[in-house]
Amino acid sequence: MSFPRKRESSEQLTTMTTERLHKVMARAGVASRRRSEELILRGLVRVDGQVVRELGVKVDPGTSTIEVMGKPINPGAQRNYLLLNKPLGYLTTVVDPFGRPTVMKLLPEGAAGLFPVGRLDLNSEGLLIMTDDGDLAYYLTHPKHKVPKTYVVVVRGLPNTDAIWKLRQGVDLEDGKTQPATVRIIDRGIGKATLEITIGEGRKRQIRRMCQAVGHHVLSLKRIAIGPIKLADLKPGQTRQLSRQELADLNRAVARV
Repeated sequence: MSFPRKRESSEQLTTMTTERLHKVMARAGVASRRRSEELILRGLVRVDGQVVRELGVKVDPGTSTIEVMGKPINPGAQRNYLLLNKPLGYLTTVVDPFGRPTVMKLLPEGAAGLFPVGRLDLNSEGLLIMTDDGDLAYYLTHPKHKVPKTYVVVVRGLPNTDAIWKLRQGVDLEDGKTQPATVRIIDRGIGKATLEITIGEGRKRQIRRMCQAVGHHVLSLKRIAIGPIKLADLKPGQTRQLSRQELADLNRAVARV
């Protein structure tokens, strides 16, 4: 099923540019790709007045009229991209049913509609991207794109050569073996060590579980980079806009160019 582009004059371009509906919805900030697919299957999306209930439909974002739950969307709307240095004690979610503080409380006024890309658990801190671009969120979090994420991790004890080798080669966890990681020791202290670990996956509490699997409990964890984007000197709780160059670098990193 495909919706044709509206008729144009002979002087206009006749090349039709179409994209899958759920991708257009995600890029417009409606929801993630998966959630957009759910909305389509539930019959909550109309294209040019027709209800769409099947996946794989292609639309022309430049001319198609798309409505979600009765409200039109604007695929060409300007998206918003913020970097946040998440402090300890905040949940990486939009809402919490138990009323605990979430990262949404740290956003500046006027930043409505943003959501966190990926997760940092309650006791972790560091770089978090907040956006209303569901399409970019998909690219950054889907395992097939293997966007590297770098962490500074303080562990209890002093990892030996065998432990570092296991982390680099992949560790057997209950949900499968991890992909190879880049690991280096930054500092050795009394009864603890500081590691820099880069992974291309994003499993739940993955770094903590990897370190625990080789015998070292994580004392602190801070994400300092996502692909080409660095935390740098952004202070805990602070946000800043992603620059045009950073956004371009990020798009290249996930091959969304």
